[in-house]
Amino acid sequence: MFAATCVLVSHAFPIALGEGTPEPLQALTGETLGGHAVIIFFILSGLLIARSYDRGQNLKRFALARAARLYPALIVVTVLTVLAGAFFTTLPLAQYLAAPQTLTYVPRNLSLAFLQYPLPGVFEANPLPRSINGSLWTLFYEVVCYGMVVVVGMAGLLRRRLAFTATFVALTLAYLASQQWQPDAGAAVRLKLLLVLGFPFALGSLAYVWRDHVVLDPRIAAVLWVLPFLGHGTVLQSFTIVVPLGYTIACLGFLPGGRVLAYNRLGDYSYGTYLYAFPVQQAAAYLFPGTGPLGNILIALPVTLVLAALSWHLIEERALASIRSANRASAAPRLAQTADHP
Repeated sequence: MFAATCVLVSHAFPIALGEGTPEPLQALTGETLGGHAVIIFFILSGLLIARSYDRGQNLKRFALARAARLYPALIVVTVLTVLAGAFFTTLPLAQYLAAPQTLTYVPRNLSLAFLQYPLPGVFEANPLPRSINGSLWTLFYEVVCYGMVVVVGMAGLLRRRLAFTATFVALTLAYLASQQWQPDAGAAVRLKLLLVLGFPFALGSLAYVWRDHVVLDPRIAAVLWVLPFLGHGTVLQSFTIVVPLGYTIACLGFLPGGRVLAYNRLGDYSYGTYLYAFPVQQAAAYLFPGTGPLGNILIALPVTLVLAALSWHLIEERALASIRSANRASAAPRLAQTADHP
């Protein structure tokens, strides 16, 4: 949830001031605050998705669970975006509804691979024009990483630590090599982004594979943050940030206890925050022209949180509950058979 909020904060700068506006941490680390937040998403996904597949060892259940987590909320946000666009477009309503871009917005964005950012006549005069939801691009790489988990899981590597580690080392070398590669367009760009995001995902999976050997200690986290200073300005710069970031996230996730865990009772609002933040911020920039990044954050954040909470309680939680219910129902006959034939 913290990472999702950081994405909103980071995006407030180009949304309020225009493309190319420096974002927090960009000059210092070579990556924006939002970029680091996305890395956090992929580290956590690598850990949790590897665990999900390894515990279930059932491809159909795994695929259904991933689809239930990803698509219901995505379908709703894309449909609502098209409907909201009718109020923001500069075109006549009939022309907007019949425009090819309006008709293709939902199916293209649900494809994940062929995203469409503009809607006709919507936010065209904004500082960051025509981009309705610029956050959706990461979902394609998330799904590709799910496929990677299936491949290594079916190969048995999640339970063969040394083999998985060797695979991780090979991926790390490819990732480091890609830091000097600046592709122009097309498949090469996607491959570069897959390496950039696949490395933290694999790092999270590595943590799961070695979970009973990983010692979590804030003092170790503090020492690891020396690495970015040593790697600054070198090909290792991003590597020396991702590693301590991943370890620190693990410490923050697993070590705290007590009252702080009461937050978990609210629900998981992070995905909804990520999905709704960008279009809400664009609407804020449209409705309150001239508002700076801080004003954009203050306007958009509470609206986004409300939408994220509604998305969780009305859509996401129910979709996941239906999958869990279906899994229990399908498992019941096998459990009964096991009881009859010990």
